Amino acid sequence: MLILGSRAIGTPVMSLQTGTRLAETSRAIIDPGKLTIFAFELEGPLLTDRPSFLRTQDIRETGAIGMIIDSADEFVGLNDIIKLQELYELGFPLVGMKVVDEHKRKLGKVEDYSLETNSFVIQQLTIRRGLLRGITDTGLLVHRSQIVEINDAHIVVKGNDTRTTAPAEKIRAVAAEYANPFRQPSPRPEQREN
Repeated sequence: MLILGSRAIGTPVMSLQTGTRLAETSRAIIDPGKLTIFAFELEGPLLTDRPSFLRTQDIRETGAIGMIIDSADEFVGLNDIIKLQELYELGFPLVGMKVVDEHKRKLGKVEDYSLETNSFVIQQLTIRRGLLRGITDTGLLVHRSQIVEINDAHIVVKGNDTRTTAPAEKIRAVAAEYANPFRQPSPRPEQREN
């Protein structure tokens, strides 16, 4: 199931063992190399470690009542997993990142993203256009397969350049071959010889 990344924040974390609410998600820890959510940072009065995290691989199911896990034993601290500590310190801010095409033309900023709840892989980015383009244009959706590079400054995506640069002779040849069936050729005036 695809959900918006913004809907995954503030989601209750429920225990299958006790049937109670243990915490809620406060932010996603994203791995920019794989464009996946590695873990969620948690908030709640029942947490013993600050900060506490829930790895996405420990989530059994995501549904209408929230994220379901076996028990509070699934929560980890910052120093428990090296990869988690690296990603947390990296602080990759996907929402708000600038997006450009391969020709370095600005497309906008990441406003939200869609993720698959079975694997927590980010599938699409929702791009908010700039102020001038935003008046006449809605946002863009960029699929993960269109992403060329993610770096500290921006996300580079494949350009969708529909303009073609054909030589003028080729354009004239195509125009000459086209015949409008609804228009009769107009007679040419006779030319006089001097």
